[in-house]
Amino acid sequence: MLADVAGHGEIVSSAAVRLRDALREHVDHWDQSQLIRRLNESILKGVPHSRFATAFLASFYRESGELLFTNAGHQPPLWYRVATKEWSFLLDSTPYSKEILDLPLGMIAGTSYSQTAVQLDMGDLLLLYTDGVNETCDESGEQLGMQSLLSIARNLPVESAAAAGQALLSAVERFRGSVPPADDVTVVALERRGGPA
Repeated sequence: MLADVAGHGEIVSSAAVRLRDALREHVDHWDQSQLIRRLNESILKGVPHSRFATAFLASFYRESGELLFTNAGHQPPLWYRVATKEWSFLLDSTPYSKEILDLPLGMIAGTSYSQTAVQLDMGDLLLLYTDGVNETCDESGEQLGMQSLLSIARNLPVESAAAAGQALLSAVERFRGSVPPADDVTVVALERRGGPA
């Protein structure tokens, strides 16, 4: 999970602790519906109404390569697909979504959040990031934006998640120039690799 609580200070810090605790309670569950409801309740109970958090949650099943994800208002991750050799955004409306078939009864409860499953191939990369990346401003005050972010991604190295993540951070820093960051800039780089289970 990558979450971003709006604002700064003690209130935000306590909200982050509640989110972490909810995540720890549900970390071993493939289904995310209980976790996302708990995260929502946690924010509603302990944070003033002017505060909110976005989150991207993912569960990965190593044996099949299936990634189940829920996006609660967060920026969509960048997804490099080895099969097409292209970067795109991982959206819940992706044409690559697949049904979750033949699960035993009682595994997935109803939820108001959408859960989407996609197949990750060996070597596929995911870059999760906070809005400090796409909302970075240059010296003229122009925001990077989502389309420019995707354009940057098309030139990232794809030999490893670490290389892609570091190159993205460097590109954002070059775009920003001498302007200090106005928000946190976080990138989580993931890669599906082979190897023994």
